[in-house]
Amino acid sequence: MLACMGSLVPFTLVVGEEEFLVDRAVREALAQAREALAELSGGGGGDGDLNDMEASALTQGELTALTSPSLFGGGSVVILRNAQNAAKEIAAELVKYAKSSVPDAAVILTHAGGVKGKALVTDLAKAKVHQVDCPKVTRAGDRADFVRNEFRRVRRRADPDAVRALLDAIGGDLRELASAVDQLASDTDGQIDAAVVARYYRGRAEATGFSVADHAVEGRLNEALEQLRWALATGTAPVLITSALATGVRLLGRVGGAPRGANANALAAEVGAPPWKIDRIRQQLRGWHPDGVAKALQAVAQADSQVKGGGVSPEYALERVIRQIVAYRAASPR
Repeated sequence: MLACMGSLVPFTLVVGEEEFLVDRAVREALAQAREALAELSGGGGGDGDLNDMEASALTQGELTALTSPSLFGGGSVVILRNAQNAAKEIAAELVKYAKSSVPDAAVILTHAGGVKGKALVTDLAKAKVHQVDCPKVTRAGDRADFVRNEFRRVRRRADPDAVRALLDAIGGDLRELASAVDQLASDTDGQIDAAVVARYYRGRAEATGFSVADHAVEGRLNEALEQLRWALATGTAPVLITSALATGVRLLGRVGGAPRGANANALAAEVGAPPWKIDRIRQQLRGWHPDGVAKALQAVAQADSQVKGGGVSPEYALERVIRQIVAYRAASPR
């Protein structure tokens, strides 16, 4: 969030690849700029002209024209997207402008980060522009942090079980997670717990590929097949289920291969799973032998190939691999 809504932020740099976070940062910067411009004009000059374009389409001298004062007042807002694609001379103009921006204009610049165009980000940082970082959210722990921050954003309290339940129900799409948090915040009162999440998202929570995977690796064949059929009936893509199965079996191998008594937090960071998940995997491992895990992983790989076109029926391939996983667990030496 931009700190002071009444004061115009002349230059905002949004850096990162996480599309939802980038879009939100741009929307917030635009809202802040328009409110500030309206205040500067005393309410009679509007909230500024808006120009939204790709940075690669900007020509030399055009930035000056876009940010020049209008005859009718009101200022201007310029959004330039994907600055990593800007030509060198345009990048130089952007840096020059950032060092001496005009008083009634706001420039909002997005940059994907990474190596391409990195010098522009470095030079703008030296110019002390306002920067918002939107790194890609890939790890399970980062998604959990995102959900917790979303609840803080709407000033609601949610316990750890609610966070896990929402991730199980919605998955990793940040836009959907943010929307779910907003809905829970607007439709409920008091602290949000797992029971509240289940009441709103029970169908989705119980039909995710990860629910199918958990039942399978725990040897609960009937429950796994029931969840599989429900997931498919509600539109879950077969490839997402094989992906969840692969993740579940792979985590068995990685956690099972770690030294006995390894710290859950350290192990979670190593295998790419949240600490609470490590405890569950350790419980699931009680019925497994390394040979069974290896065979189950091979079965999942074969099912994945069939689901992606190598077999006649994705549904049959999924049911077959679930039966194989349960059988390999049952066959593991105790």
